[in-house]
Amino acid sequence: MPGFAGFDRSDYPGDAVMAWLLANTNLVWCGYYLAPAPSHHDTSWMGTRAALAAAGWGFAPVYLGRQVTGPGTRDPNATNGPVDGADAAAKMASEGFPAGSAVYLDVENGPPLSPDQSNYINAWCGAVAAAGFQPGVYCSHLLAANVAAIYPAALIWAFKVSTTTAHPVAAPYGANPPAGSGYAGATIWQYDDESVIACAAAPGGTLQVDLDTASVADPSAPVGAAAATV
Repeated sequence: MPGFAGFDRSDYPGDAVMAWLLANTNLVWCGYYLAPAPSHHDTSWMGTRAALAAAGWGFAPVYLGRQVTGPGTRDPNATNGPVDGADAAAKMASEGFPAGSAVYLDVENGPPLSPDQSNYINAWCGAVAAAGFQPGVYCSHLLAANVAAIYPAALIWAFKVSTTTAHPVAAPYGANPPAGSGYAGATIWQYDDESVIACAAAPGGTLQVDLDTASVADPSAPVGAAAATV
């Protein structure tokens, strides 16, 4: 079964851009960055959910927790996991996501997972679940099986890309099954990074995003509701 095309971008591109993309491309869902978070301080997505949902967008909420590599806050461990998981859940509720909605912890590094990071992921997922939301993890396809072993109920958003250099990508955008990520159990696959796509509503007529494909049109939807959209 084919997937549903989506995109993610760390800062909100603006109402006019979102309206144009929905009307003129096959993109039907977007990453939704919960902020401030330990490794993401741009709050531009916050407060946009209600209008975007009314327009017809689906979502993949993202929480950039503590990292072991690259920019961001360090010290992922069993102590910080519950704090950050509770924070992610609180932000989901404040943005109007219904109980049972999925939210993804962003894990940027590749293998291996340290014991501290494994404990952080487990504790973050447990705190999210305890607050009534569905935990998920965005991670490398090389880590997906490890993450699933740490917290089997977590949804997996796997990234597997061929380049991290900006490059043009023509529409329509990919809608292959997420299993193409290399992890059969993935519900979302980020398959293209630093994609430059045409957008007449954006400055210069282009927009830089990461491109994804999901098994459902609204990856945030509670499992029963999400299944109904397939």
